[in-house]
Amino acid sequence: MTETLLQPDTEENRILAANVHPPDWVNPEPAGRYNLVVIGGGTAGLVCAAGAAGLGAKVALIERHLLGGDCLNVGCVPSKGVIRASRAVFDARSGGEFGVRGLEEVHADFGQAMERMRRLRAGISRHDSARRFRDELGVDVFIGQGSFTGPDAIEVEGKRLLFARAALCAGARAQAPPIPGLSQAGYLTNETVFSLTELPRRLAVIGAGPIGCELAQAFARFGSQVTLIELAPQILGREDRDAAGVLQAAFLREGIGMELGVKILGVETRAAEKLLRLERDGQPFDLVADSILVGAGRVPNLEGLGLEAAGIVSGKGGVTVSDTLRTSNPRVYAAGDICSAYKFTHMADAQARILIANALFRGRQKNSALTVPWCTYTDPEIAHVGMYEGDAAGQGIEVTTLTVPLAELDRAVLDGESDGFARVHLRQGTDRILGATVVARHAGEMINEFSLAITAGLGISAIGRTIHPYPTQAEVIKRLADSYNRTRLTPLVKRLLAAWLSWQRG
Repeated sequence: MTETLLQPDTEENRILAANVHPPDWVNPEPAGRYNLVVIGGGTAGLVCAAGAAGLGAKVALIERHLLGGDCLNVGCVPSKGVIRASRAVFDARSGGEFGVRGLEEVHADFGQAMERMRRLRAGISRHDSARRFRDELGVDVFIGQGSFTGPDAIEVEGKRLLFARAALCAGARAQAPPIPGLSQAGYLTNETVFSLTELPRRLAVIGAGPIGCELAQAFARFGSQVTLIELAPQILGREDRDAAGVLQAAFLREGIGMELGVKILGVETRAAEKLLRLERDGQPFDLVADSILVGAGRVPNLEGLGLEAAGIVSGKGGVTVSDTLRTSNPRVYAAGDICSAYKFTHMADAQARILIANALFRGRQKNSALTVPWCTYTDPEIAHVGMYEGDAAGQGIEVTTLTVPLAELDRAVLDGESDGFARVHLRQGTDRILGATVVARHAGEMINEFSLAITAGLGISAIGRTIHPYPTQAEVIKRLADSYNRTRLTPLVKRLLAAWLSWQRG
């Protein structure tokens, strides 16, 4: 597994391996009973280990593959490096309206972009390195498969670790749909796509969720002929329909093919080509590609953990936890993708902080109290926090929905980035924010104002009273507050104000 994840064999990847899976690593001797033993060195596990050790706990950290987990090695870090490079290519080719000439000379060097990503990833990896956790943080780091042997014991590479509490943070992995012939034809996932050194000429992307959409756009901007394949009738099926529509229009402008509302009947291999047999409305048709990328969900890593020996209950969705993140074993807690419906790095981080408080200090912090934003890093980005309108309706909550198009913002117009909007859902009759969506080039940076307001219990009126710099695209959020204030100016209020002002003139 390690060799696969660290291909190609380059200096950057050797540096990465030396940090996150040192080939010469010697596991320490277990130190009595640990306050906390952490299984899994992804985001949740690293935050648990570092946080607990920083508070004085004796901590052991176990990782069988690569410290840093998916986020560092095959997820957030490499994907955003590739996306940023593809955006630079797009911007260079789109400079005509800004007076940039010589655009016909723009050439995308995919190999160089991937080398940059590997170099930056290797540099970032020091923060998650085995030696940093051992030497700077005082954590006992074990490389190998950790398995429960009892309710308070874990074995790794022949060594037995006793614990007062354990944190189960083993994460999740890419899942491939059961399509006939797919395994035989071969396919890429987020775990292998960042090992590429050459750009696929024709790329079929199965799944139009966040991963599929992000990488489809990135590879298309580098020059691949990309086709996005999705069973649902729209991309990003869980998102606001209007938001998905803005991105879908952008994909069409950029020449990304979309086969929506289709079934994949099977995959065949013909010489170096892959033939995908599709069906729409009962009519079969074929799609030819050189490579297939699967972005169709994730499955929790439950295998090899010895959960039964520890009395830990799990299911299809992962380890079963209470609202305080405790498993069926009162000594064991879980955080991150192995137990969470929200498989985001920032959610894993937040849950790890809850775990430390509850497992080590008898806290009663609740997972359900978290306000969870997320963002799809396409161009434009789509960011959301809280409820959608349908969520509120499902709970019988009446809402007032306000929308401001980016085209009304001077800065967005001047930037040439006016495709998008900000939308907020308020509890009807109040200024309480139930949820919000932002579609903009940097929506992920803009959603935080809504997240803070919801977390702090601030209504949209508080945003309206906050001065925003002009001209900025984030000013669109204040415009929503202005829209709310206008709804309060009812005909009766307006007549009363007019009467008062008339009286003043007299």
